[in-house]
This record gives sequence, structure tokens and C-alpha cells, in this order.
Amino acid sequence: MTTNNEIFERRANAVARGVGSIHPVAAERAENARVWDVEGREYVDFAAGIAVVNTGHRHPRLQAAVEQQLQQFTHTCFHVLAYEPYIELAERLNALVPGDFAKKTALVNTGAEAVENAVKIARSYTGRSAVIAFGGGFHGRTTLTMGLTGKVHPYKTSFGPSPAEIYHARYPNDVHDVSVADALRSVEELLKFDVDPQRVAAMIIEPVLGEGGFYAAPAEFLQGLREIADRHGIVLIADEVQTGFARTGRLFAMEHSGVAPDLTTMAKGLAGGMPIAAVTGRAEIMDAPHAGGLGGTYGGNPLSAAAALAVLDVIDDEGLVARSNAIGERLTETLKTVAGEVDAIGDVRGLGAMVAFELFDDGRPSPEYTGAVVAAARERGLLVLSCGIHGNVIRLLPPLTATDEDVDRACGILREAIHAAVGRQAATA
Repeated sequence: MTTNNEIFERRANAVARGVGSIHPVAAERAENARVWDVEGREYVDFAAGIAVVNTGHRHPRLQAAVEQQLQQFTHTCFHVLAYEPYIELAERLNALVPGDFAKKTALVNTGAEAVENAVKIARSYTGRSAVIAFGGGFHGRTTLTMGLTGKVHPYKTSFGPSPAEIYHARYPNDVHDVSVADALRSVEELLKFDVDPQRVAAMIIEPVLGEGGFYAAPAEFLQGLREIADRHGIVLIADEVQTGFARTGRLFAMEHSGVAPDLTTMAKGLAGGMPIAAVTGRAEIMDAPHAGGLGGTYGGNPLSAAAALAVLDVIDDEGLVARSNAIGERLTETLKTVAGEVDAIGDVRGLGAMVAFELFDDGRPSPEYTGAVVAAARERGLLVLSCGIHGNVIRLLPPLTATDEDVDRACGILREAIHAAVGRQAATA
């Protein structure tokens, strides 16, 4: 039998060190919310490929859609020969993305590529070059998106200078004493002290910080950004790469605020594991770049587009927006109960099935406790992820198709893991 250790020894010899791994586990197969490793051990998967398999591993409707497209063709390059799945997906996204205005869509491959193209589109439309992003935000690992990302390690360390004309404002965060007024003031101060607003093409924001710790931007903050953007002719971009497609109990997280961005970037949960991403936004903004200025060889690959159409059908037909809220309520209820038993949990939060809890040691953020809980959960058969600007947050991203049995099992494991990892330390803190 092949072991996890054997796979990881080969990995160390063959794969670049910079490609990190969170769990020392090698997957062999998966089904809905469960994964089996090469040694046959079963796990409940509350990482979901980092919010990718919202419709579960190997959903039969997604498989059927990909198999049907596979019988027709796998690639033509949309720039060479157009095909209906690309166009149909664009039509669906234009109708679904927030905003009561005419929209258009461009399909690409990854979340980072979607963000890069959104910035290109905003620059083309405005004739400006500067971009405002936010502390704690994550937008990708390419040179431009690394610059937009508001966290140094591991994303910027050793990689040289960031692109010019990127500025970072503060993201509201009650847990760490950044109010909405503080955050809006930081934007206004950038426009007063650092960059002429007439040079700013776009502001880009995650409506819920992903890698940054699952802090949700209050509606009044997003409304304030909308007002600033409108006042200065700045394009407002919502990065919904991690929050999109029913994850937060709405199809898109921006719907919680009632604010419509000018451009929305999407990836992850769009196609259930098939690589595809999108930029959707106001038609006049999307049409600003000249023909040939957007796209790429694999953008909107027909297999991925077919998968995305199936995912949208599953979300609708299986009521996954409501299911997201039900799962989220069960998780937050459990975590709030455990927080009453374990002093180390300083905050429990979430929108829909995008749930997190934050760990502290004697009032200080504790990445050590966080790592211990992740390991203890894995030992008991549950896969979770850490995140956060201080590395002290555990995020829960269950497939929205997870059964009640899987959710209850995960809650039980999580409670045991927290007590095992931090219960004793917290009691003596």
C-alpha cells in the first residue's frame, strides 16, 4: 500500500518548495463532503478545496455535463472558434451578478487572472492607473495580485518590489479595533495625502476577507465605498472569488449589503473544481478594452464552462443558498457553545457556511493554538484550514451539499479537537 509519507517524500523531491501543503495527506478519492487518503483513511472535508467544491466532490450532474461536453470537443480556443457554453455561461452570470444594469462577462482561468483583468478593464475605462486595495485582502500570487494583496508573509516575502500605484486602506474589523469610521477615514486620507483621486482607476475589496480571516465588511462600509467611488469616478470591484456561489447564504456576498459593484470577479465555487473564472460588470465598462485586449488560450474552456452551468443549476435546484444558511447556523451554534467552555476562543463569526473562530492566548492572537486545533481535527478525521492576518483563525468551508450526518460529525470532532488542543492551556492562561 502506498503511504502518505511515501507520496510526500516524492513531493519533496519533485515539487518546488514554494508550493506549500496544509495537510500531510494525499487524496485518493472523494465523494460529496468526504475524502479518502491513499492509506484508506476517511475524512470529513470542511476545506472543500478552499471553497471550490461548494456542490460537493464529484456531483453527478457536474460529471454528466463534463462527460457530455467531452463527447463533443475539449478545446477550440474561444478566440478561434466560439462555442455556446461560453456564451450561455456569460448570459447566466450577467443575469445573476448584483446590479440592476446591463452587464457583460469575460471568462478566464483563475481568480488571480480575473482580478488582473478587472484592473485592466478599469484602467482602460477610466484612463487612470492607481488602485486602492485593503489590508488583509487576498487577491492572488501573480505580480499584480501579490501587490494588491494586503498581507506580506508568505505572499510578498522575497519577491521584490510590488507594482507601482497600489495603495492599501484599512479594512473594518471590530475584533481588532478598526471601526467602519476608521476604515472609511483611511480611504479618504489616501485620497488626500497619497494619491490624487483623479488618478485612481479602481478600488478592489473582498466583501468578506478570505485568507485575511473571514471578517465581513459591514453594509455601511461598503455603502461608504460606493459613495466615494461615485464621487470620484472610481470603479468599484468586488472580489467574490472565495465568497461567491451561495457560500455566504446569498449567491454573492455583496447582496448582504445591497451595494452593487461595477465589476465582480469570480472563480473557486463557479465550476466545482474545473478551472474557470470570470469578470462580470457594467457593459460600458466591460466594453472599454479593444478587441483582443482580453482573454487567453484556455479562457472559458468548454469543459469548465459546461461544469459551471451544471453548478449553477445544482445551486438553484437543490436550494443550496438556504442550505448554506442552515449549515452555518449549526456550525456557529456549536462553536459558540464551545467558546463558553474554552477561554481561548475569542470570537465566532460567519455568513452562511463561511464560518470562522479566532484563538487567543492570554489576550494575544495565537497561531500556535490554531495549528494545534487544525492538527487535532485532522487526527480525528476532519479537515479544516487556518487563515487570518495574525494566523490565529480557523475557517470552515464545508460543501453546501454536506449531509446532516456529516455536519454533525464535523461538529463533534471540532469540539473534541478544540478541547484537546487548547482546553488545558486556556484553563491556565
